[in-house]
Amino acid sequence: MKIGMFINTQFPEGDSVAARVPELVEQVREARKAGFQSLLFPHHYLTAPLQMLQIAPMMAYLMREAEGMTIGGNILLLPLLNPVHVAEEAATMDVLSGGKFIVGVGLGYREGEFDAMGVSLKERAPRFSESIALMRRLWTEDRVTHQGRFYSVKDHGISLKPIQAGGPPVWVAGLVEAAVKRAARIGDAWLIANATTMEATIPLMKLYRDTLAELGKTVTEFPIARECYVGSSHATAMDECRAALEYKYNSYAAWGMESPTAHMSFEEMAKDRFIIGDKVSVKEEIARWAETLGCNHFSMRVQWPGLPQEKVLGSIRRLGEMFG
Repeated sequence: MKIGMFINTQFPEGDSVAARVPELVEQVREARKAGFQSLLFPHHYLTAPLQMLQIAPMMAYLMREAEGMTIGGNILLLPLLNPVHVAEEAATMDVLSGGKFIVGVGLGYREGEFDAMGVSLKERAPRFSESIALMRRLWTEDRVTHQGRFYSVKDHGISLKPIQAGGPPVWVAGLVEAAVKRAARIGDAWLIANATTMEATIPLMKLYRDTLAELGKTVTEFPIARECYVGSSHATAMDECRAALEYKYNSYAAWGMESPTAHMSFEEMAKDRFIIGDKVSVKEEIARWAETLGCNHFSMRVQWPGLPQEKVLGSIRRLGEMFG
């Protein structure tokens, strides 16, 4: 089993983001020292009043601190971007990371982001599939000619080939049946998002595995992202992270996301969804998710806007003591 960190690059209105950057460096150093095996980054545009550092410069900035760890997005909003740009950037990241880069991608959902980028929200799925197909060709072929519905390349080759044969693995996120089938068809892994419950995920995992079997396809990574806080005491852990997690999920609602947690109390939201407790209870809960779903790579988000640094570092260290 692999444990990784899904780093928080979002901060409340009025917070000094410049003052938080050294804290992010310290978190990555602590995670690497603790034996974490991956470092994933979120991606959004136009998040005000929530402040957010952008994904590409942050991955590059923190890559040296995360040497030896797998680096990637959770999730890069692929339909908003030109696949040539993403393929080029991913190849550079793969070289800089020594072949430890993954492209974690998803459709996106915020209408304001799509409008601002001049992309139709209704076209996101076909753009997404065409983008991945073109990126794979650019990573593997010397020269590419592609005339698709959305993108065109005329007898050109990418400026740098990635280290990994075939290019970086593509992890495809998705919450509904069509997206899970798409992940099986065109992805190297299905990336399970943070806010799903066990009950909702079980049938989707069955669908994913059944689709893989129908395709005669084998995958080795079964990644899942979770909100995770490991406190020194099971009795106080929930209260220590409650305010920061509530802020985070309230921001989703403010963005207009159709979130399953939108009208829940914190206790309802956390149940069978978040992994919060002391070392003993968290280890048991991770084992339950792993055994029930067959997940073997947990990307833990251990900080949310407003959670103090000492609590973040303590949670990272305790996770490392359990699995490092």
